Order: sequence, then structure tokens, then C-alpha cells
Amino acid sequence: MHVLLCEDDDLIASGIVAGLNAQGLTVDRVASASAAEAMLRAAHFEVMVLDLGLPDEDGLKLLQRLRQQGEALPVLVLTARDTVTDRVAGLQAGADDYLLKPFDLRELNARLHTLLRRVAGRAVNLIDHGPLRYDPSSRETWLGDQPVDLSRREQALLQALLHNRGRVLSSEQLKDSVYGFTDEVESNALNVHIHHLRRKLGNGIVETVRGLGYRLGPAQLPEKVQG
Repeated sequence: MHVLLCEDDDLIASGIVAGLNAQGLTVDRVASASAAEAMLRAAHFEVMVLDLGLPDEDGLKLLQRLRQQGEALPVLVLTARDTVTDRVAGLQAGADDYLLKPFDLRELNARLHTLLRRVAGRAVNLIDHGPLRYDPSSRETWLGDQPVDLSRREQALLQALLHNRGRVLSSEQLKDSVYGFTDEVESNALNVHIHHLRRKLGNGIVETVRGLGYRLGPAQLPEKVQG
């Protein structure tokens, strides 16, 4: 999951980035409304965590403008504004969820996964895809009844494909899901992760659409397990 964090407090932001990274999420942090808008134009994100007390503009105004422009990115508002009126205003401005400071990183992580689950139209966290089962919250993968060990990057790649079943994703879209905006990425890095995913989950799990990109294909049980 690629998260855009808009938080101007350096201490809070560093804690969120470190905590979510430790739980397998990719996080890019900005400290102002203008930087958030620039980042949204430059890269693809699955969800946004938005503080309201930004130095250049109130976060609610940013959120309202994004919604008026047709931006459908799920947004979790993270703020110390704790009155019912504040929460109602946030939801009416277009927030999908509202979490008060101080908070527990485990709850933030769980809420972010819940937002993506809702967007995908799933009732539970577990994602089933043929013999493949993936739990985004625990980052556990099974092929048939066997657990599969995936690296953090492989998990991010698989999750991007699972959340976009039937859609063709360009190399840039996949890179945005797997890497942070400031990460140094070697030219063949994505191909390496795709190769490893195919080796572990079957050659067909990532289908190449020539000239366009990649899409999710069928998972395959190892031959020794079949039959």
C-alpha cells in the first residue's frame, strides 16, 4: 500500500513513517497542502493520511478542493480537533475516516487497510484469488494450504495487482505502489520482483500486456502439490 502522509509536525510524521514502514506500507510524507497537491500529480497513491493544521492552508479546504476536482483517493483525517462539529465537518468535506490524536499506530494501520477493503468492495481483509490467499493486515500469503514467504516489495506488488483485478497497470503505476517517491530504484528492479513473484506463485500470476503493462493472472499450485 502506498500512503501519502500530509503532516507538518516532524516528530509525529517520522513516527508514522517508521511505524507504517515496519508494517509493510510504503509512505511518502509532505508537510503542506501545496506539496500534497504536487505529490498527487507526480505519483500514484492508494490512500492519503491528512492532518488539518497545515502551515499554508487548512486541511479541510485542501480536501474539499480535491473532491471538487474529482479526486476519489480514500482520505483518513488525522487531527487533534476532537469535537463532534469538527468530525462532522471533516466527513462532510469528503473524508472517508477520522482518527484523533493521540493515536495508536496499530489502529491507524488497521483503518488504512479497512479503507482499501471498502474501496475494493470486500467484507473481510482476506483476499482470495484461486488457490492464493493473502491477508494485507498480517502480510501473510498462502498458496493452497502452504504459507509463502514474500519480501516487502513482493507483497506490495501482489497487493497492487490484487486491488486492481482486471485492470492493466503500467510499469510506473506498479513502481509507485512498490516504492516511495524518493527511493532510488534500479532500472530492472520491478522486473526482478515480478520474476520472484512468478517463481513463488506461478508463472501466470503476473501477465504481461505488451506495450501497456501488467495485470493479475491466475495463481498456480506447484506441480508436486497438484492432483
